Amino acid sequence: MPHPVRWMGACINRCEPVLRKQFVSPLSRRAAGSILAVFVPALSFLVAWGALHVAFLVHPWLGNLLWIVLGYTTLAAKDLANHAWAVYHHLCSGSLQEARQAVSLMVGRDTNRLTETEISRATVESVAENTSDGVIAPLFYLVIGGPPLALAYKAVNTLDSMIGHQDESHRDIGWASAKLDDLANFIPSRLSASLLVVSSLFRHAAVASAWNLYRRDCAKHASPNSGHPEAAMAGALRILLGGPAVYDGVRVERPQISDPANVPQPRHVPLAIELMWISFGLAIVLAVVCATLWNRM
Repeated sequence: MPHPVRWMGACINRCEPVLRKQFVSPLSRRAAGSILAVFVPALSFLVAWGALHVAFLVHPWLGNLLWIVLGYTTLAAKDLANHAWAVYHHLCSGSLQEARQAVSLMVGRDTNRLTETEISRATVESVAENTSDGVIAPLFYLVIGGPPLALAYKAVNTLDSMIGHQDESHRDIGWASAKLDDLANFIPSRLSASLLVVSSLFRHAAVASAWNLYRRDCAKHASPNSGHPEAAMAGALRILLGGPAVYDGVRVERPQISDPANVPQPRHVPLAIELMWISFGLAIVLAVVCATLWNRM
């Protein structure tokens, strides 16, 4: 079955060129981009809500089954882990070019000249950021509003990843998508960071140290949200993240996060995946507890 995010992407790909053609000035493109930023999530919400409504009318079992299927599609923990494992296996086999190609599926930076350390760093950073965007945030909205709200969040996240860039081509039409994504991830990113820090306890790491490193460096990132899970992951693993990266041929200087003495190595990739899974497990337990308490109120 085609994944709902593919449908969202197809909708964005069809709408964006039309809006670009019809609206030329920066102000009009911001307005058009704002409409697109509301339209795609609203459409995703309404389609999911309508499908569930019809399914429950047919039979409660069918409604529950569709609820589970739609909810499952919003959680990307397994896909994230598989991508990261692919990079790790290529690094272990010494296939640096294959590792670069594998990590290019996870990050937006240029990967054709990355060293082993830089590939490891990019992979750990992607696992950290997507622990929030692809795992904890969808679960957060799934608990609050079921699959319709979780799919609306996925639409917001997809819009940001496709058009919410700061380059000249997307700065205006993607402005609203980027801002809406920042708003939608405000709570989940901080929740994800807390869960990653707590997860370090299961690796017998010093949680207090991880927490202190997280609190010290979480605001260094240019994004108001991405710095939180990345700083938490860096603190839990006690490795250096951030630093310079190349995007579309342009070198971007990024602040360094956590411990400068320890650079990422391939062995840190499985540890990052482990922390992601533990955080996901803790989030599920937290979700069940919150839902139980809510139902008893």
